[in-house]
Amino acid sequence: MTAHALPTALPSPLILHEDPVSGNCYKIRLTAALLDIPIERRFYDITKGETRTGRFLAEVDANGRIPVLQAGERFLPESNAACFYLADGSDLFPSGRFERAAMLRWMFFEQYQHEPNIATMRYWLHVLGEAKLSDEQRGLMPMKRSGGEAALALMHRHLAHRDWFVGDACSLADIALFAYTHVAHEGGFSLDEYHAVRGWIRRMRALPRFAAM
Repeated sequence: MTAHALPTALPSPLILHEDPVSGNCYKIRLTAALLDIPIERRFYDITKGETRTGRFLAEVDANGRIPVLQAGERFLPESNAACFYLADGSDLFPSGRFERAAMLRWMFFEQYQHEPNIATMRYWLHVLGEAKLSDEQRGLMPMKRSGGEAALALMHRHLAHRDWFVGDACSLADIALFAYTHVAHEGGFSLDEYHAVRGWIRRMRALPRFAAM
């Protein structure tokens, strides 16, 4: 995959305000790596409330969340929006009008049906640890697990006869879904039954300039 020249020059510096354990932050790093876009990194520990300080709220994101992509003097929260910003005009955007809309469809699916279940379970079990969960979180685990399995099953069916989520090449749809799918086991999800998903993960890892989490 060769990156197209972007319509306008990206501002400098490009700084990613992130926690390295976050898959949402990883999406942006992977997009930048695949497009060979240099990006600086600023680290925050979300388990210690470092995105809730007065300085972060005033200077980076008033919503107190990461990732935030800083483009010059402007700040862009939301992982998929930041990926869209970096990739606009590149080969990570399908050429057809319908295909571009389909790419967004899968990115919306990732944020509404995939991430709230698989990423949440990963955060609870892998980052926080089960011993630290509240009774409310424990009570929500069966629903989160069921939702995550449904998302993985849908992905598996979609990939059964195709290599990529949209068109004939990797797009932002694949990047958005790869981030938390390839570490789904850290949230207690097995991919053993989803051979189409496992094959897609292998294709993602084989991309030129692929960057591991």
